[in-house]
Amino acid sequence: MRVLFWYCDTFAWIPAMKTLADAPDAAPSAHEQAVVAFIHVEPKDAENGGSAETKLVKNAKWLARKWATKLIILHSFTHLGEEKADPEHAKAMIDRVQERLENATYHAVQTPYGYFNDLSIQAQGHPLARIFKEF
Repeated sequence: MRVLFWYCDTFAWIPAMKTLADAPDAAPSAHEQAVVAFIHVEPKDAENGGSAETKLVKNAKWLARKWATKLIILHSFTHLGEEKADPEHAKAMIDRVQERLENATYHAVQTPYGYFNDLSIQAQGHPLARIFKEF
């Protein structure tokens, strides 16, 4: 798994192009003061997802505490590596991460899965505003 974390003063999306035929209809949304995780799930994560999944949760919570926010946005982003998990396994993992974050009293949301989204990002020029991790 590869994850690019951003701390965003504002983060918004508009669903632009459906990439999975069975993706449900999606609506635009906007959020403030959020940790945004751009998540690339690899095939090895689908086989042994527990470790990467746990590291993603821990890192997201750590960064949210650093920025004093409870909002974590999970964004499927299959552009951080060449090998990609199949969509069903990737979505299932992101769903589990969302549930774990919510069980830990964070407000976790997902960008529309199965879409290319128009994104609007406003982020600070700070060393903790962009962090890359590979699990």
